[in-house]
Amino acid sequence: MENLPTSGVSPDADTTSEDISFESILSRFEQEHESAGGQAVQGTVVSVTPEAVFVDLGRKMDGVLPADRVPRGEGAPEIRVGDIMVVNITGRDEEGNYLLSTIRVERPRDWSAFERAFAGKLAIAGVVEEVVKGGLRVDCGGVKAFLPASRSGVRDQAEMEKLVGQEIQCRIIKLDIAEEDLVVDRRALIEEEAAKAREQVFLALAEGAVVTGRVRSLTDFGAFVEIAPGIDGLLHVADISWTRVNKPADVLKPGDSIEVKILKINPATRKISLGRKQLVPDPWTTAAETYKTGDRVRGTVTRLADFGAFVELMPGVDGLVHVSELSWSKKVRKPSDVLSVGEQVEVVVLGVHAAEKRISLGLKQVLGDPWEDAATRFAPGTVVEGPVTSVTNFGAFIDLGNGVEGMVHVSDITREKRLNHAREALTAGQQVRAAVVELDAAKRRIRLSMKQLEPTPADEFIAAHQPGEPVTGRVVDVHAGRIRVELGEGVTADCRLAASQPNAAEAKSGEAPRADLSSLTAMLAAKWKQGGGPAESTQRHNIRPGEIRSFKIVSLDPAARKIEVELAE
Repeated sequence: MENLPTSGVSPDADTTSEDISFESILSRFEQEHESAGGQAVQGTVVSVTPEAVFVDLGRKMDGVLPADRVPRGEGAPEIRVGDIMVVNITGRDEEGNYLLSTIRVERPRDWSAFERAFAGKLAIAGVVEEVVKGGLRVDCGGVKAFLPASRSGVRDQAEMEKLVGQEIQCRIIKLDIAEEDLVVDRRALIEEEAAKAREQVFLALAEGAVVTGRVRSLTDFGAFVEIAPGIDGLLHVADISWTRVNKPADVLKPGDSIEVKILKINPATRKISLGRKQLVPDPWTTAAETYKTGDRVRGTVTRLADFGAFVELMPGVDGLVHVSELSWSKKVRKPSDVLSVGEQVEVVVLGVHAAEKRISLGLKQVLGDPWEDAATRFAPGTVVEGPVTSVTNFGAFIDLGNGVEGMVHVSDITREKRLNHAREALTAGQQVRAAVVELDAAKRRIRLSMKQLEPTPADEFIAAHQPGEPVTGRVVDVHAGRIRVELGEGVTADCRLAASQPNAAEAKSGEAPRADLSSLTAMLAAKWKQGGGPAESTQRHNIRPGEIRSFKIVSLDPAARKIEVELAE
């Protein structure tokens, strides 16, 4: 039998060769398409489920777009079956379907693309493969990149593990082609996006708007309140409440949610001033109607200063009691000598200045003016007693009670000796007695004398003698029928000559005595009959200064320190 030429390949061999060629072509086709991962491809939506969207890419396997990668939110179109979508192939799932993404960023396919992205600081896409020491391993289009943990944008290990399998955006921060070393940064992009979001929120803020914020931190001068993610405003301590707040920590704490008003926005410095008290009416708007000059009101002492005390009359309205209005005494040097913080007091409104947010108050007016009846209580001659409050070069001040003081001049302190300075005899706090010498209620002055209460030689003489006793004295002065007689050192007496005394009617009318000739004649006749003559009368009445004569005490007046005598017969 004649052998027929053959092709040298059996049918089975031909079939196998065709099959291998077909599979090879299909494999190369799929590989070429897979190598285009990261580039935008177009497909048709064939199914939409709650878990994913399935897209026909014109390949052997469909693409799967997980639900968490489907665009959502305002402006995102609703995906329906039959829609044409542009997606990126990021890999395959366990069933062999293509994993898709809608992130439209350039995925470099070669090192030149990486160089361009690195030079232009462009964002690239990558899929987190695993957690490695110090960070994450990211597949950036077939090139393995390292994402340091500090640049991942997450805080702890648990959050890093949640990134595995997710597609992320990042930026190249290190590129070494020779070593095929690629380091990326995700945190920078997140911060930039957050900054853009904050900028949009900042531009949307307006002065006068009321917002709700969270107290982030406290300082002595105020509280920082977060009114939007990443945007803080300062609530100054003076704007927390209409009432006085010493420290923000007294009324606020971190984490508190509060409502505030935007008072001022500074675009240049990005500073925002906030206010909380501005959300309620200013109590000073009604202060002028509530308080009138002369009103007696009650309040609480809230603060003491060197110049006075602040008294809260109502929440947000304080009045000032000046140090000069605390007491009628001039010796109140500081408010703490009279008042203490927290004390309830009654005061008198002296003046209201609502526009300046000032109310003047007086504490001493509630007690009454002690000088109103000073003329009665401290009439000249009154003996008073009190402590020495202060000593000066010219004298000393004595507290007479109820805010009234009297002054003893250095010359009125003692009779014993001449003092150059009041401190030679007196000290502050010393209890003394004095007599009122002079009072001037208009000028609020009382002059006192201590030496007037000291015993004088006249006092001692009066205490040691009685009316009718004979005494001897030296004539000091003779005038108008009166003789001034010195009975001892510092002791003088008055003596009236009988012949020179006017009768009662003449003394009362103030007229000079007129000679009664008949009486005079009768008197002379009686004298001649008794053996006395003109020589004896002259001898008795012709008295000259310096003579020593005998007298008899007529009267003693201890209160006036007055002694009266007459010539002894």
